[in-house]
Amino acid sequence: MFKANENRYDNMIYRRCGKSGLKLSAVSLGLWKNFGAKDDFANMEKMVHTAFDLGIIHFDLANNYGDPDIGSAEVNFGKILDNGLRAYRDELCISTKAGYDMWPGPYGERNGSRKYLIASLDQSLKRMNLDYVDIFYHHIADPNTSIEETAVALNDIVRQGKALYVGISNYNKFQTAEIIKIFEELHTPFVVNQPSWSLLNRWVEEDGLDSFCEEHGIGLAVFSPLSNGLLTNKYLGGPVSGARVPADTVDAAMVERLNKLNDIASSRGQSLSQMALSWILFNSSVATVLIGASRPEQIEENVRCIDNLDFTYEEIKQIDDILKK
Repeated sequence: MFKANENRYDNMIYRRCGKSGLKLSAVSLGLWKNFGAKDDFANMEKMVHTAFDLGIIHFDLANNYGDPDIGSAEVNFGKILDNGLRAYRDELCISTKAGYDMWPGPYGERNGSRKYLIASLDQSLKRMNLDYVDIFYHHIADPNTSIEETAVALNDIVRQGKALYVGISNYNKFQTAEIIKIFEELHTPFVVNQPSWSLLNRWVEEDGLDSFCEEHGIGLAVFSPLSNGLLTNKYLGGPVSGARVPADTVDAAMVERLNKLNDIASSRGQSLSQMALSWILFNSSVATVLIGASRPEQIEENVRCIDNLDFTYEEIKQIDDILKK
């Protein structure tokens, strides 16, 4: 039976999610990949245990996570909870989402309807054997459902005791501004927006989402901070056969950029992936950065990004100059 490291809270940094009272570990573990039906259970359990022993308390899921069987990531996480982690439930922040295609027919396709969101969360709670999740997200904006219906459904989910807080994911600044007005009227505990963002994917800054959310007391939980592994040492020598990143993405110009970024990381005493994570956390709007992993050692390496979260003006300028080329 799992017994957690007694010193798990000694080194991790915890940040308030926006202006809420909810604190998240600066680094969180996402279960999008490598937690599905085809993956090794012992390895995924070791990854979760390693993360928790390192002070990671936020575990991020979604209804459609798990390959090849959607939902299997939640099933496997429920099993991990049953094997000893459930004893620490009140120390964990567990989140899940709904919004993408999930089951056959019009009620299970991508949407933000009341019927879909409530039914999906009920399924997620059953898969994980939980009474509630800490954060429930609408996974992606639905142009075919009124934003009022989506917001009211999320608010009612909290009132029903099925979630403590709500969030949105893949919403831009305009969409966030639309829904926050309704949440404010309803006094919904809306605390977080989860966008993709990385050194190689700067849309959040261009859109102004980061400054908008900070101004309105909403924290950011950033996913894909390593651009599907591109911001690691894996591609410093060029394309890798069979890798997730297409070979045509890793052209000569990209390899040059990655190596120059790696030089800056080395001068900071970091790996490229650690610096990429630190760069996200350097933005004051960010509550947590979500990492994925295929083995426990990756979690151990990347969590050390918190050892150096400061950047000089010159470092930021050098990074920006490299990425502008």
